[in-house]
Amino acid sequence: MAHHKLTLPTKICPSCQRPFAWRKKWARDWDKVKFCSDRCRGVGETERP
Repeated sequence: MAHHKLTLPTKICPSCQRPFAWRKKWARDWDKVKFCSDRCRGVGETERP
C-alpha cells in the first residue's frame, strides 16, 4: 500500500505559525525539529499576543 501524505504527523512552526509536515530527512530528529525552514529558524520564535 502506498504511503499517503495525509497521514504524516504535523507541527506548527513557532516563527510563521503555519503547519508543516514530517519529512524523511527529519526522520531521526523529528522530536527536535521546531521550525519549518532555515529562514524561520533564523528569525526565531515570535511572540503571539
